[in-house]
Amino acid sequence: MIEENEEQKQPADETPVDEATGQRPEATEEEAPAAADATESTVDSPQSAEEEAPAEEAAAKAPAEEPAAEEPAAEEAPAEATPAAEPAEPEERLHPKEQRRRARSEHTGETRQQRSAEERAAERSERRSRLAATRRSYRQKQREKRAASPRADVPQQEAKEHGSGRARVRQGIVVSAKPDKTITVRIDTARRHRTYKKIVRSSSTLHAHDERNEAHEGDTVRVVETRPISRTKRWRLVEILERAR
Repeated sequence: MIEENEEQKQPADETPVDEATGQRPEATEEEAPAAADATESTVDSPQSAEEEAPAEEAAAKAPAEEPAAEEPAAEEAPAEATPAAEPAEPEERLHPKEQRRRARSEHTGETRQQRSAEERAAERSERRSRLAATRRSYRQKQREKRAASPRADVPQQEAKEHGSGRARVRQGIVVSAKPDKTITVRIDTARRHRTYKKIVRSSSTLHAHDERNEAHEGDTVRVVETRPISRTKRWRLVEILERAR
């Protein structure tokens, strides 16, 4: 059995060998590579068939994948459009006169017929009456609103009658007694400065009424506030504290 298998394995197309030279003819040498190529092609044919099958599957899948590749591009287009729409330009603020002028220039309707003076006056009065009615209704609503929420009543305080009070009293030195029944008194004041704490001295003069002409220049007197006696006199002599030396 083993010998029969070996005989079957031997190639059937064996070429005879030249007994004189011990070599095969050239024709047989060319046929041998051709036969080898044929056997290789038969062996490789299943592999090439397997390679062609994936190639066809890839070609079939390619058209199906192309729309999927186009979908992200379509999605990216709106994404790119949104940033362009975000920066909105600021609206131009026009003067009211300019707005009216543009509105008149954009008006394309028919022009109104020419009106007489009486018709224009009637239209003007109608417009005024309409605006007046609007104002009246607005003011009426405001009054009703204020009446619905009244203000808190503030108790009125009765004014107290001014009493006699206390008359101011000053002490000073007589600097002039020439006029009749009138003396000029210098009032010296001394106070401490708020910031620098220094003694600040000042003086003022006033006219006082001396009914008996008792005071003389240099005397130290006390005067009290009284009713107006003349254009400049608002004080009256009370007593003489010290005579001039």
